[in-house]
Amino acid sequence: MVTGVEPISTQVSALAATDPDAPAVTCDGRTLTRAELDASTNRLARAYAELGVGTGDYVSIAMPNSIAWVQSVLACWKLGAVPQPLSARLPDAEFTGILDLVPRALVVGRADPRGVVPSLPADFVPDAAVSDDPLPEAVSPVWKSMTSGGSTGRPKLIEAGGDSRLPAAIGLPLGMADGDVNLLSVPLHHNTGFTTATAGLLMGHHLVVMPRFDPHEFLRLISEHRVTYLATVPTVMQRLLPVYRADPDAYDLSSVRRFWHLAAPCPPVVKRAWIDILGPEVVWELYGGTELQALTFITGTQWLRHPGSVGVVVAGEMKVLDDDGVECPPGVVGEIYMRPAPGSRPTYRYVGSTAKSRDGWESLGDLGHYEDDGADRFFFLSDRRVDMFTVGGRNVYPAEVESALAEHPEILSCLVVGVPDDDLGQVPYALVEAASPLDEATVLALLATRLAGHKVPRTVEFVDRPLRDEAGKARRSAVREELIARRAAHSN
Repeated sequence: MVTGVEPISTQVSALAATDPDAPAVTCDGRTLTRAELDASTNRLARAYAELGVGTGDYVSIAMPNSIAWVQSVLACWKLGAVPQPLSARLPDAEFTGILDLVPRALVVGRADPRGVVPSLPADFVPDAAVSDDPLPEAVSPVWKSMTSGGSTGRPKLIEAGGDSRLPAAIGLPLGMADGDVNLLSVPLHHNTGFTTATAGLLMGHHLVVMPRFDPHEFLRLISEHRVTYLATVPTVMQRLLPVYRADPDAYDLSSVRRFWHLAAPCPPVVKRAWIDILGPEVVWELYGGTELQALTFITGTQWLRHPGSVGVVVAGEMKVLDDDGVECPPGVVGEIYMRPAPGSRPTYRYVGSTAKSRDGWESLGDLGHYEDDGADRFFFLSDRRVDMFTVGGRNVYPAEVESALAEHPEILSCLVVGVPDDDLGQVPYALVEAASPLDEATVLALLATRLAGHKVPRTVEFVDRPLRDEAGKARRSAVREELIARRAAHSN
């Protein structure tokens, strides 16, 4: 509970009253003004209410990035309901597993496979006769509820540790300014997209929403709308580079003053390239989980002094422990544990499985180390514990191999997993998506100059599809299982 702060929906309506004709959200060439967004979501909220949605009710939103997605979330807040975003592409089994965690009042974007919860299609528009007058003020007891499999591999909900009386100032530590033009290129159902969009709404941003990622369109939108602020992920950064480098004069990126990346380790060669393009004062990185137990920030200037670091702790507390729970000294890799600052209110609540914890400190499954620089402690990530594998007893971190692969300018995305080997237990296997034809010998020659021999993949397989989604995530375990099954079928 935040006293003295109005609910998100009330703040958005107040911005509409102040400047009704200002652009609020643009997607696929269509723009809604603040007044149009406010009126349309009043109407949509009433349509949801007619289906039984009220204060505290969960509404699952399974839609792709769109104006309708923004409208649906805002309509939930106007009723005091809890928006719970989901990928529109989840398999039915996974979708059902999430729906089973808490009762829902409504599913928007697809039908409930169980046939239990009422649903509306993604393109639903209320009847024009439904009033768009302001609704009574309502407070959502939870302002967002995200989903995660986390390190457990089982679905869970992560309920934000606060209601919808969210201060607009949440955007200030992230470098947001009133009236920014905010490019949303990642899925809005992911925490990065959801939180960035919410903070942008509160600060009166013009949200420029990409329905799907395309590198040419990304760069064009920055130029056309004079984008000032964006948060994205390393896989997007990597896929942008060959397009930008092919014709840098075609795009004007000079309006961008804050370029965040997060959600996955960024290959150093990719990060350095964007620092060179935009300047070190523009490129920032954030590390932390959806749970927000703790966060690190690092500026481009700091990163140039500490290449590969994810920064210093700016919220909560963080430490590195070995397998026995003993704190690691500087430079020694262990598991990263974090917690909110003592005395602060909880930042989240789990529904479903829980995180690994030790004496009140929780782990997201990340391995890493720290280095001290005077009064500052800079953290570095190695990989996720579940992704690490051993080759002849020696640890291999896929992120390290993938960073080396990313140094080839024609590689758009890559994924490395460990596959069974009769001699060494496991060996690295690389999948590579390239912008132009490459051969295995060329890739292996590159890696041989950058990695110890046991880290060099035994096989490089070329694919013609992105290996990570637009949120920078990869289903690494599923890829590994598919490779093992394919190799077994081939041997038979």
